Amino acid sequence: MIIEKIIQLAIEEDLGLGDITSDNIFTAQNRARAIIVAKEDLVLSGMDIARQTFWYVDETLLFTPLKKDGDLVKKGEKVLELEGATLSILKGERTALNFMQRMSGIATASREYAEIAQAYGVMMVDTRKSQPGMRKLDKYAVRCGGARNHRMSLADSVMIKDNHIAAAGSITAAVRRIKDAIGHTPKIEVEVTNTQEITEALQAGADIIMLDNMTPAQAAEAVQFIAGRALVEISGGITKENLAAYCQAKPDVISSGALTHSVPSKDLSLRITEYIR
Repeated sequence: MIIEKIIQLAIEEDLGLGDITSDNIFTAQNRARAIIVAKEDLVLSGMDIARQTFWYVDETLLFTPLKKDGDLVKKGEKVLELEGATLSILKGERTALNFMQRMSGIATASREYAEIAQAYGVMMVDTRKSQPGMRKLDKYAVRCGGARNHRMSLADSVMIKDNHIAAAGSITAAVRRIKDAIGHTPKIEVEVTNTQEITEALQAGADIIMLDNMTPAQAAEAVQFIAGRALVEISGGITKENLAAYCQAKPDVISSGALTHSVPSKDLSLRITEYIR
């Protein structure tokens, strides 16, 4: 249902008032064949979204996938073929490509990050720093690349961050209120910035310690200090360039908003290959 809404909004944004160019060149009887091609190396994501987008415009279009999500696609390779009304292909082109390009960009970055982390036995995950309204697609693309998802929404797990702590008065107070309200079964994650906060979080009963915006050296010291008393997540300022250094601190998990919030889209292009009539 969410995906249908996303596609509907995207199509209405682009096609709500019609297509003044295509509508005045072609008729409903004109038919064509087309392909979508990768213009650079990428990890593919968004094939089903592209299919649903084209079928939202015209459910009679023939959509033939040549690759699948998660595939490594080389520059120049075809990823799908289309056949049907020329008008429908042209009207769905930009929206379908927008979805595929962004999602493939996220999948490609996620593959790069995940491969680095996996070499050290560390789990690489995303954050909630996604495009507003597009989180389901963004997080799906992360999985296509081989990384994993953190929380999908605020309801998914307990994460006590700096503003919760400030408003509650202390880590101890925030954890106590959570435990009193929801019981002992959900895991509790607490964001910390120094050894004093780590100690308080552990004493309060935190299950997961998030080391926030520490240097790799500080993170390594913190992991040693925690010494297996809680799962350890490192977050804040993680880039592909410094990821290996943070992995060497031996946390359980590393999270990075860079997987979704500022990833460049990958270049894919639709080409009409044949006008049938």
